[in-house]
Amino acid sequence: MARAYTEVSQVVRETGLLRRAEWFYALVGAGLLLGFGGVITGFILLGDTWYQLLMAGALGILFTQVAFLAHEAAHRQILASGPANERLARFLAAGIVGISLSWWNNKHNRHHANPNRVGKDPDIEIDTISFLETDAASAGRLRALVTRKQGWLFFPLLTLEGLNLHAHAFRHLFSRQDVKDRWIELGLIAARFAVIWTPVFLFLPLGMAFAFLGVQLAVFGVYMGASFAPNHKGMPIIAADAKLDFFTKQVRTSRNVTGGWWATWLMGGLNYQVEHHLFPNMPRPHLARAREIVIEQCRTLGVPYTETTLWRSYGIVIDYLNRVGLAARDPFDCPMVGTYRRA
Repeated sequence: MARAYTEVSQVVRETGLLRRAEWFYALVGAGLLLGFGGVITGFILLGDTWYQLLMAGALGILFTQVAFLAHEAAHRQILASGPANERLARFLAAGIVGISLSWWNNKHNRHHANPNRVGKDPDIEIDTISFLETDAASAGRLRALVTRKQGWLFFPLLTLEGLNLHAHAFRHLFSRQDVKDRWIELGLIAARFAVIWTPVFLFLPLGMAFAFLGVQLAVFGVYMGASFAPNHKGMPIIAADAKLDFFTKQVRTSRNVTGGWWATWLMGGLNYQVEHHLFPNMPRPHLARAREIVIEQCRTLGVPYTETTLWRSYGIVIDYLNRVGLAARDPFDCPMVGTYRRA
């Protein structure tokens, strides 16, 4: 097992799957530019009409697709050099999407190092939703109202995730801690909001303008959450003191989503989560081929390799969150007593 990752990594390297794919990302970038151009044109032509909410929804989708590119640039998948990738990621994340790259990198790098490990993976820390039974059991009266039904509430709550991501960016950038390129990111985010909000509030009635922003943020939040949630939620949780080799740790805690090219487009390559965790700097177009190599290694070593459909993954996430949420129930609650009380 100690040699498992070394062996599969050598095969991947010899196959050329770690080479950059500039042509692919150039096409994706061109497609996104056309998309933004279409939204701007639609916004101008539609004028003062509630059909503008369609443009708001399209904008939320485009921002999520740009976030996928920022994620890939942060992993050094797009350009040849590290500094160039970082500059691109910062521009895309702060200047287009409106989130802080420095905050994202800090959080996401810790997740990659220890996925689903208690006390080390920030993605399973409490953030309205409880991902561990110990956290659910410690929920106060107000949070417990959400925690008890958190599986069913998960997707409705994602409508607020876009706002939450922007809030995390501002909290991080205005914090007292040392933040890399703080003023560059603040400048980019401020310019981004000015470019979006000014025409919306200038050319639309006030109520429609707020509705436009609400729809855009809701679509962005749901799309982001629905793309990242299937990857690890409901997969094994690793104890804080557990000892696992890199290959086993990354494979056992990750879940792939089937669907081929359409799933890759829809989720920005996050559907190949196992391969992404094993080779974070692998370009998106090469992940499908890497999957075949990793599956063969898993068969040889007897390591479980998990993949399922997108809809099934959502069902697993909802079921898992509901099971965790049971820990927030009052142990003295009795369904029979509740029934007779209502009677």
